[in-house]
Amino acid sequence: MAIPVIYEDVHFIVINKNAGLLSIPDRFDALKENAYDLLSKHYESLYTVHRIDKDTSGLMIFAKDADSHKILNDAFEQHQIQKTYLALTESQPLEDSGRIELAIAHSISHPGKMVIHNKGKQSTTDFKVITRWKQFSLLELSPLTGRTHQIRIHLMHIGCPIICDPIYGIRNQFSIADIKRHSKLAKNDEQFRPLIERTALHAFGLKFNLFGKSHQFEIEPPKDFRACIQQLNKWQSI
Repeated sequence: MAIPVIYEDVHFIVINKNAGLLSIPDRFDALKENAYDLLSKHYESLYTVHRIDKDTSGLMIFAKDADSHKILNDAFEQHQIQKTYLALTESQPLEDSGRIELAIAHSISHPGKMVIHNKGKQSTTDFKVITRWKQFSLLELSPLTGRTHQIRIHLMHIGCPIICDPIYGIRNQFSIADIKRHSKLAKNDEQFRPLIERTALHAFGLKFNLFGKSHQFEIEPPKDFRACIQQLNKWQSI
């Protein structure tokens, strides 16, 4: 699998990770294909700076040396790197913009799942509504902290789970039939063919000022994400 490198200098590279590809090696199965291993074949050294979920598409940074790795890690910890995501969600937030501040902890009863818990780690996500449809919405999200599943569980908690989120959502696939569910629908195969079958979350933007230069990167969502927007605009416009 080829991974698009959208920027490279002596300090770091920025890639457009494909949905369905692990960011780093799986701790239980090191042979699973992942972005780090694929890129490492082409670089003398490579350092993981951050990660995004397997089903999430979009921008990721890898450092090319130990010093750059420390600088980038410190910048993430000190919130000097602005991350922007796009998400297609069920329902709509009440407000056009806002901040979600909820502590997150690992679930004891369901390994791999996060829960909202007052003894968890404080987590903050800013959101802005880009488009409202009749039963769905497109949101821009800026996580100010970097907790596991942060955006996904925050959106679930406000009643707007991400479309096709397998853990926090309400469906496993999304089709034109779902978009037209309150319309007269001819039940043919094409209407029920999935537009998307993975968490509809895309790492859209990165912005920071490091290494003596201002950097800003944006990458459009992949085809499945764009297809959903196109059909929602066609059938669910308000």
